[in-house]
Amino acid sequence: MTLLGAFAFTSCKNQEKKAEADTEVMDETTTEMVQETPMKEISFELMPKSESTATGKVLISEKDGEVTLTAKLSGLTPGTHAIHIHEKADCSAADGTSSGGHWNPTMQPHGKWGSEAGYHKGDIGNFVADENGEGMITITTSEWCIGCGDEKKDVLGKAIIVHQGEDDFTTQPTGNAGGRVSCGGIIE
Repeated sequence: MTLLGAFAFTSCKNQEKKAEADTEVMDETTTEMVQETPMKEISFELMPKSESTATGKVLISEKDGEVTLTAKLSGLTPGTHAIHIHEKADCSAADGTSSGGHWNPTMQPHGKWGSEAGYHKGDIGNFVADENGEGMITITTSEWCIGCGDEKKDVLGKAIIVHQGEDDFTTQPTGNAGGRVSCGGIIE
């Protein structure tokens, strides 16, 4: 009897965990109940590197197979700056080089995001810092995931790097974007 009671209690607990993980919602087009996956989110700070004053906040969220990255920065020199995902969530070096090179699990040439000629999974692009040194960029893609374990998609364990200059989208393998002025690791 005690074993049966323990099984029923464990079964209820597992059902509660499943209910927390997935939510059923009505699909308006078919009037059927469908499973909705909860949103995953990671937020972290970008810290100055290479004797800069560049800092920022990054929010990465995933819902229904789409990942959105939003980075808000300040302390930059006015003008255009590159932002990339780099190989390792290691920002310990004073110049940010401990984060490794661009994240490129598909072994493509460096390029503009979405280019038919190829691009790194970490080639986010450029954004503009205004006269106050503040800037923001947002990108949404199904080519990334948060913690899915797919080495060609998973951004966990990588770093966000903001560069001193603009990515020219042609110079291999980095886009000639200059020094690393801010760094933050993508970790849970």
